[in-house]
Amino acid sequence: MRMVCQRVLEAEVKVNDLCVGRIERGLLVFLGVGKGDTENDAQFMADKLVNLRIFSDEAGKMNRSIQDVGGAILLISQFTLYGDCRKGRRPGFDAAAEPALAERLYEKVIALIAEQGVPVEKGAFGEYMHITSINDGPVTFLLDSTKLF
Repeated sequence: MRMVCQRVLEAEVKVNDLCVGRIERGLLVFLGVGKGDTENDAQFMADKLVNLRIFSDEAGKMNRSIQDVGGAILLISQFTLYGDCRKGRRPGFDAAAEPALAERLYEKVIALIAEQGVPVEKGAFGEYMHITSINDGPVTFLLDSTKLF
């Protein structure tokens, strides 16, 4: 499982000009599910997101989590995080999970975040979406449940 995690002042996702998810201060997260990912990967990523200390404390150091600052998460499914661009000119997606597995694990991550008391909004799985955000920093991290990076 892979994530791109951005600290934001606000973020919104629309489908067909209709807002389906919106947050103020928090994290905009793009989630890709790979072949072989399991609920253990979902648990790891949910825990990592909720406890990652990437918000500034009073001294300006990244020392506070999303829970510490009372923020929210906007989670967007994005299979292109498993795009392989090493060969040719068109990305291959062989490493991405099949849609049924990807949707199940995407929803699992959302449920696990919510269980920890963090407000979570989401995009529309499998839909074409427009996402807008105001990045804070910018602060962006790449996360991988197999710890590749």
